[in-house]
Amino acid sequence: MKINFSFKQFCPQKWQVKLPFMLAAVLLMGISLSVLIEIGWGTDPATFMNYHVAALLGTDNIGLIQIMDYGVLLIFVILFGAQHIGFGSIANMCFIGFVSDFSRWVWKLIGFHQYLQNASMGPKIPIFAAALLLFVIAASIYMNSCLGIAPYDAIPKIISDASPKFPFFIIRIIFDYSAIAIGLLAAYLARNNITDPVASFAGIGLKTNIFGSACMSLLLGPLISVVGKVMKMAIPVFQDADNEEKKVEKDAE
Repeated sequence: MKINFSFKQFCPQKWQVKLPFMLAAVLLMGISLSVLIEIGWGTDPATFMNYHVAALLGTDNIGLIQIMDYGVLLIFVILFGAQHIGFGSIANMCFIGFVSDFSRWVWKLIGFHQYLQNASMGPKIPIFAAALLLFVIAASIYMNSCLGIAPYDAIPKIISDASPKFPFFIIRIIFDYSAIAIGLLAAYLARNNITDPVASFAGIGLKTNIFGSACMSLLLGPLISVVGKVMKMAIPVFQDADNEEKKVEKDAE
C-alpha cells in the first residue's frame, strides 16, 4: 500500500501568509463552539459525538477526547489519504477542543455561563445565530487555507474519492449522522454520568440538543461552501485555493 504523503504539503504556496489566517480561524472556531455548547441548542456533529464520549469517560475535557478520537481517525487518513494532512490537521485536532474548554471556564468566571443558563429565548436567539455564523466563517477559512484538514473532515473526502458515483455532500451527511449515532450510543452508555441533561432523545438524556446537531449536519456543508466562495473573491490569498489543493494532491502521488 502506497501512502500519498509529502512534506511539501505542509508548505504549499503562500503558506506563511495563510498560516495566521488558519490559526485565527481555529481559535475562533473554539470560542464560538464554546458558546454553542453553553446555549445547549446543538453543536456540529463531531462535537456532539466527542461531548458524549467525554461523558461516557467521566470527563468534561473535550480537548483531550478530541485528540483521542481524531487520533484513531488519523490512522485511517494516513493509510488512505495522507495528502490531506497538514498544519491545519494538527491545529484542528489539538487546539479547538482545548480552546472551547478554556473559553467555557472564562464564561463561568465572568458570569456569561450563568447569564445564558438563566436567559430567556429572546437573548439566546441572536447569540446562537452570531456564534453559528462565526463558526461557519471560521470553518470556511480553515478549510480553504489548503494547509490540511482534520481527520474527521478528511475521511468523507477519502470515501468520496473512492466512490465517485456518489455526490460528496451525500457522503458527508451520512458520515455526520454516523457521528451523531455514535454520540447517542455514548450518551446511552453514559446515562448515569449525565445527571443534568439539557435535552433528551428516545428517553436518552443528552448534554446538548440533537435537533441542532441534526440540522447542522444538513446545513453546515452548504453554508461553508457559500462562505468559502465569497471569501475567495474577497481575500486574494485564498483565490488559488482550489488549484493549490489539486497541486498538493498531485505532488503527494
